[in-house]
Amino acid sequence: MSPLQLSLAVLGVLLLAALGAHGWWQARRRAVRQGPAPLEAEAVPREPTLERTAEPTLDDGPVPRSEPTFTRRAAARVDALIDAIATLTVEAPISGETVLAHAPTSRRAGGKPLLIEGLNTTSAEWEAPAPGQHYRELQVGVQLANRAGALNEIEYSEFVQKVQALAEGLGGLADLPDMLDVVARARELDGFASEHDAQLAMRLVARGPAWSPGYIQQHAAHHGFVAGALPGRLVLPAAEEGAPPVLSLQFDPQAALAEEPEQAAVRELTLAFDVPQTAPDAAPFAAWCAAGEALAAALDATLHDDGGQPLAPQAFPAIGEALQQLYGALARRDLAAGSAVARRLFS
Repeated sequence: MSPLQLSLAVLGVLLLAALGAHGWWQARRRAVRQGPAPLEAEAVPREPTLERTAEPTLDDGPVPRSEPTFTRRAAARVDALIDAIATLTVEAPISGETVLAHAPTSRRAGGKPLLIEGLNTTSAEWEAPAPGQHYRELQVGVQLANRAGALNEIEYSEFVQKVQALAEGLGGLADLPDMLDVVARARELDGFASEHDAQLAMRLVARGPAWSPGYIQQHAAHHGFVAGALPGRLVLPAAEEGAPPVLSLQFDPQAALAEEPEQAAVRELTLAFDVPQTAPDAAPFAAWCAAGEALAAALDATLHDDGGQPLAPQAFPAIGEALQQLYGALARRDLAAGSAVARRLFS
C-alpha cells in the first residue's frame, strides 16, 4: 500500500469514528432525562382533538397585539466558559471592513454558532468587527454545546477550516485550541447542561365546552399575554428588551389557522416557561403559578402536569423548592438562569 493510500485509509477510519461518536451523543440528547419530574416536563403541548362543540361567549375585548419586536438586543459575546477560542494575530492593525470582507458567510460550524471579535485599537475592547474601526488582534469562538448536543470532531474541523481561511485572507497567523481538549470540554459541558435543563409546564384541560382561539386570546389578554410569532402561541413579554418571554401559552396551531377560527374547538392549553432562559428576577415561577390558577378559573379548566396527572396548587411550593436548587446549581457554574451565556448554552 502506497503512503497516499495508507493516509486515506487512516483518514477514513477517523471520519467513521467521529460520525459514530456524533451519533451516540445525539442519541443521548434525545433520551428521556432523569430528574425532578415537575421540572423536566417539555413545554410542548400535545395536539388536542378538535371537536365542534358549543363555544363559550365573551364580550368583545382587546385583540392581543403581536409579540413585541425589540430594536436593541445584547450582542452575543465570545466567552471562554462556553466557547472554544482561536486567536488570529496580524502584522499591523486591520480595518473592520477588511475583516468583514473575509469573514465566513456562515457563522456556524455544523450546528454550533461561531462568533468573531476584534481588539479595537482605540478602545482596547473586544467587539464584533465594525466598519470604520481598526483591530490589532482577532479571536474566533465556536460554541462548545447547545441543546442540539456537544461540539463534535466534524464540527471542530469545520471551525478550523473557517478560522484558517480567515487567517489566510487577512494575512494573519491562527493559534487553534487542541481538538481533543475542545471535544472533551464540549462533552463535559453538554453533560452538565443536560442534567440542569428544564422547561416547566402545566396543562389546562376544559371541564365543559371547548374554547375557540378568540375566547382564549381574550381571556389571556386580561393577564398580560399577547400574540406570539407562531400560530397558537401567546406570550407574556419580559420587561427586558431582547429577553425571551416570561411565559408562553400554547394550543393547537391548526385551530389558530382554521378558516373559521370561531368554529375551531380547543380543549387543552399548555402554560410554560423555559427555566435557564428566564432570569429569576423576572419572577417567572410566581407568574406561572398565578397565571395557571387565574386562567383555570376563568376558562373553567382543570390543572395537570405535563404527564397528565392532576396538579393541585398545593404542589407549587415543592416545585418552587426544586426550582431554587436548580437556580443554585446554574449560578455556581457561572451559568445563572437568564444570563447571556445561559441563554446561548440552552438554545
